[in-house]
Amino acid sequence: MGARMHMLWPFSGRCVRRSLQAARVAAIGLCAAWILGACATQPAAWQPSPAQWQAEQIAAMNRAQAIMDRAQRQRGLLAQYAVMRHAYFAHHGRAFHVIFGQYLSWYQTFLGNYIGAERSFSYAELPASHDAPSPLASARWHAVPALDAIAALARTRRAVFFNENHSAPITRTLTVALLARLRAEGYDTFAAETLYHSDSAALMRRGYATAASGFYTEEPIEAEMVRTALQLGYRVIAYEAATSAHRHAREREEAANLYRRAFAGHPDARLVVDAGFAHIKKRGVYLGGHSMAEDFMRISGIDPLAVEQTMLFGHLRAADNQPIWSAVMRALHPTQPIVFETRHGKPWSLRPGAYDVSVFFPPQLLQRGRPTWLGLWGLRDPYQVEDSLCMQRFPCLIEARPVGEGHDAIPSDRLVLRCAEEIRQLWLRPGRYRLSARDRSDRLLGQARIEVRPQPAPRGGTPPRAQRSSHCTLPGWHILKGR
Repeated sequence: MGARMHMLWPFSGRCVRRSLQAARVAAIGLCAAWILGACATQPAAWQPSPAQWQAEQIAAMNRAQAIMDRAQRQRGLLAQYAVMRHAYFAHHGRAFHVIFGQYLSWYQTFLGNYIGAERSFSYAELPASHDAPSPLASARWHAVPALDAIAALARTRRAVFFNENHSAPITRTLTVALLARLRAEGYDTFAAETLYHSDSAALMRRGYATAASGFYTEEPIEAEMVRTALQLGYRVIAYEAATSAHRHAREREEAANLYRRAFAGHPDARLVVDAGFAHIKKRGVYLGGHSMAEDFMRISGIDPLAVEQTMLFGHLRAADNQPIWSAVMRALHPTQPIVFETRHGKPWSLRPGAYDVSVFFPPQLLQRGRPTWLGLWGLRDPYQVEDSLCMQRFPCLIEARPVGEGHDAIPSDRLVLRCAEEIRQLWLRPGRYRLSARDRSDRLLGQARIEVRPQPAPRGGTPPRAQRSSHCTLPGWHILKGR
């Protein structure tokens, strides 16, 4: 497995923020805010001091950023990924693999290789002293579908804040599925941490994300979130800090941007926010100060519904799972995201005070090597793809874009075929799509038009640990199977 992280030393982290290209004026936070506040397990024979380990991580982050900048200059995702993959194996040192494993995982999510992303970057969800008791410990709590419960909880609020794990797009799926329910409740403005303000006006006109729209929007589920919001009639805004601010200064600037762009000229707006990790925590010290959400509450007077989605989902390694999540899965065997609430509708939260409600995602299942949560809890259906468009050139990147969107659109789904014998599934909403196939030099190999028709809900799947290894033996691209 790649970089597995355990919280051992409470460093005050610094999230590096740099423009990905000189032409882009918007900077983006490229690391989880807590990554410098975490320590990967070290060999028992030697442990660095906290100061040494932090210095190693900062040096590793600078090296990782330089590698990613070099990758960004390559044409096409496969070529960019090749640079990242080579660097991962060419450089040594635990700190580098902890940091760069996360960077590599982002590119694997961009390519639709979600299992590989987790193998490159995962961390143990260890219990904390301030965790709430398990909802199984009291008869007052009962499980309900998260789609229904969160829509009901949001009914009396003016804002709903969802968080996500940037390396685990399962934590984006419920947000996408809830956008229509929230729109029906009167929510009309959508904001995402990843979006660049410089593209906001063009994004609203186009109706879909491009490479100019943001960083994490290169990942198809994140792009589908933005596409869905636009199709539903949300006003989509960006709020990322555009200065070199970091730590609490960044949180303050984000909160101010969010409040001004959401409510200036729209005093009755109702807001949905997608942000990373603890940016949405409502109370408690964060990066030596307050979180974006707490600053937003202070300047707006609005108390958002904070929906925690990053702590209670399954990992490839069972020992990394949060113990309460594991117990709930054994007891209830859910097949969709759930939350717990009392009969009066009070929600259960793993971290009460910081978050209003915690989402439990069901165990991950795979069909033809890809997770079934790509179906977005009933919104999308599987569509089988083979190698006919690839002209016997591998690896081959297959992408599906809705008919009517430009060639610059981030696709609704994408995947990589590594050999002619490999069969995979795209997950797409019913409708018409343009399929395209490209090689590692970004040359177009083939195109086709398809229509995806509604299907009965797909049943079953295989746990990731039970999946057979692929028989593809593409030299130099074994990393796509795992890392």
